[in-house]
Amino acid sequence: MLAIADDLSGAAEAAAALLPGCRSARIELPTSTETLAAHNTQHDGRPALAVADLDCRNAPGAEAERSVHATLAARPAAKAFLKIDSLLRGNVRSMLAAARPAVLAPALPPAGRTVHNGVLHVSGRPLHRSGQWSAESAAPAATIAEALAPQRCRVITLDVVRSGRLRETVRDCLEAGEIPLCDGETDADLDAVVAACADLPGVRLAGSGGLASALGRAMPEVDGYGIEAPDSAHGLLFVIGTAEAASAEQVRRLATRGVQQIPLDVPVLLAQHDESDRIARALRHSPVAVTLQSPHGVNPAHSREIVRRLAETAARAVRSADRPVDLVLTGGETARRVLDALGMDELVPLTQIHHGAVRSRTRGGTSVVTRPGSFGDADSLVRIAEHLRPATEG
Repeated sequence: MLAIADDLSGAAEAAAALLPGCRSARIELPTSTETLAAHNTQHDGRPALAVADLDCRNAPGAEAERSVHATLAARPAAKAFLKIDSLLRGNVRSMLAAARPAVLAPALPPAGRTVHNGVLHVSGRPLHRSGQWSAESAAPAATIAEALAPQRCRVITLDVVRSGRLRETVRDCLEAGEIPLCDGETDADLDAVVAACADLPGVRLAGSGGLASALGRAMPEVDGYGIEAPDSAHGLLFVIGTAEAASAEQVRRLATRGVQQIPLDVPVLLAQHDESDRIARALRHSPVAVTLQSPHGVNPAHSREIVRRLAETAARAVRSADRPVDLVLTGGETARRVLDALGMDELVPLTQIHHGAVRSRTRGGTSVVTRPGSFGDADSLVRIAEHLRPATEG
């Protein structure tokens, strides 16, 4: 079983969804697709899951397309799933071009992201009117078909998804050279898409974590996947790299549980002032949450450099800490840049704390929790802290 994602938090989300049906699993953080060819195995006849974070959300479209194509070519025998962003950010068009023939169903019902008449909605509002792309340098397309142009799509409406005609309609689309674009409002709608495509040879499923969960529900569950407890003797560092407004309240609630907040001023960070020693010293006494502060806002053109500097600062603090450090990383690019800075190329997914918040283990035995920046309610970080340090509850 192979899942391909364009960022690390999405890769972990897909891994958690598919994990119950697999004997073993890992999340790979390759610097090139060459590292993906060596691990195409099964254990006891049951599938092994490899999830590749291609780290291509912000790459040029042609590069993203080549990465997906090369990854699929490296494992031609694997059943593949293409994980895309639930808000259609990044190179969705290019990734789908490399993965065809594919069926697209991007709804994510647990997060209020639904598709109706080929339009992605967020909590009932069309994506292009939701404000969810405020940190992006461009505006979202009004319809999913527009986002995929010039590839030809056919919208499969809810009445067809919920009828007995879905498999036949999907097959007709594929034979006509079209991408079937499936509406969806509920988990049952996504389950119907998975069932309709189950015996269509060579067809790949593409969607958000909602479709990954539906695919996981359709797989026979495998017993015996062990989940070890986190080590409370480790330090605990939260790195909040997301620009989502909800993160401020999440961090405020985290502070009420004894987590020290260290805000890093963006202009100072860009001027390469090093705060890593301050963070490492604080980790000796309590869990720490590193956040970004920029009273005048952030220019989207600088966002990648800001994330890189934040990640390097966090990595230096971890390396200079007086004990191993567990990490909680919000935002897919933040997570990948931190792990790259620490020289990590693989994670073993263990469990999902809440939707999208996935705990994994590093080779060194520390925990890494990844979570998309736009996920989670106001208590998200508190729930993650209580999972990692259950002795401190209350």
